[in-house]
Amino acid sequence: MLLYTRRGCHLCEAAEDMVAAHAHSAAVEILDVDADPLLQQRYGLRVPVLMADGTVVMEGRFDESALARLLTAPASAPGDRAHR
Repeated sequence: MLLYTRRGCHLCEAAEDMVAAHAHSAAVEILDVDADPLLQQRYGLRVPVLMADGTVVMEGRFDESALARLLTAPASAPGDRAHR
């Protein structure tokens, strides 16, 4: 999974904290959109954005219980990936 964020974004900081608290076995890479002009152009102010298998699974204000379920669900449970 990829978590797109930026510095100074309070929603991004909250999302990073939630991911850190719940991603015990899930691999989540955190990327700063401002470090890459293409990412900055693609996501702009849309961060935070959590991607799994190339699909946006959450963005904006994350629901912590939905995120916890997503991060602990088996990879073969695509129905759990529709949370935004």
